[in-house]
Amino acid sequence: MWFITLLVLIIILGIIILVHEFGHFIWAKKFGVFIYEFSMGMGPIVHTHKGRDGINYNIRAFPIGGFVSMAGEVYEDDDKTPKERFMCNKPWLQRLIILIAGVVNNFILAIVILFFMALVMGSTTTKPIVGAVLEGSAMEKAGIEVGDQILKLNGIQSSSWDKLQIALYRKNNQDTYDFVVKKANGEIKNYTVIPDKVKNEDGSEKIQFGFGVDTTKHYGFFSSIKYAFSKFGSVMSSMVLTITSLFSGKISLSALSGPVGIYGVVGDSISIGFSQIVYIIAFLSINVGFINILPFPAFDGGRVLFMVIEKIKKGPVNAKIENAFHTIGFILLMLLMLYITCQDILKLF
Repeated sequence: MWFITLLVLIIILGIIILVHEFGHFIWAKKFGVFIYEFSMGMGPIVHTHKGRDGINYNIRAFPIGGFVSMAGEVYEDDDKTPKERFMCNKPWLQRLIILIAGVVNNFILAIVILFFMALVMGSTTTKPIVGAVLEGSAMEKAGIEVGDQILKLNGIQSSSWDKLQIALYRKNNQDTYDFVVKKANGEIKNYTVIPDKVKNEDGSEKIQFGFGVDTTKHYGFFSSIKYAFSKFGSVMSSMVLTITSLFSGKISLSALSGPVGIYGVVGDSISIGFSQIVYIIAFLSINVGFINILPFPAFDGGRVLFMVIEKIKKGPVNAKIENAFHTIGFILLMLLMLYITCQDILKLF
């Protein structure tokens, strides 16, 4: 079973990373940037083909994503390549498009997957509309009913179920949770909920509200389009809240998942079925796109940040400074990944 889970994980990450890198590749090629190679997989080359365009198309040993190698990604680094074909010498807008193309590809992949999933299997609303309330639960005691739409939780706008889940997960120093709810008749009401405290199998404590969201299925072409974009926005908004909560201390770093945690999620998805695996591809594709566009060193967003600075100061940023910025960022990123992976491993025991 572990081998199947690992194989599925490799395929999922391979698809997402390859789609991302293909975005950079296709626009760099369109704008005439000199490309050394476009590789599927990582590690040693097992097969190579030099195309008529002069690009080496490689298949590498380990089927984990891929990459594109371009001339002059930061500065002129090859005296054999014409200056006009360095990426760093291309017009500002062309460089920007090349940098964000990977993220855009990830988002397009996710939206297409979500659309076809909804078209084939139907879709549910992304709004946090209460679909069930357990008898005797904290939500029932507070007065919240089936059909109510949760608008806010502890002052946080809850435009979607994904965002509401993050809001529920955030650290709360009080025993109470303040809900702003829109009733079925349009009336807006405030509720104070005191969640139940229950024990996990490992002895740790968790809180329980006792409600579920509306799972009514909707079918049709236009309904599927609506779902694809609303679900995309829902996941994006939940990620924004997650990042801001990390910086504010409302969510701890231990709540994040690395490769080991994702492996566990993939294993659970396999047990649920094929549709869940397909959804995980869409979900992770949005995650990869979102993380990459953040203005952090070593990410595409970090390079875009330097382009914005370049535009403001009307001149290029010193290449050595930019390289140092990305190198330090990469080291910090690897340390963070190591910490998260260790946390994921500890959760297994």
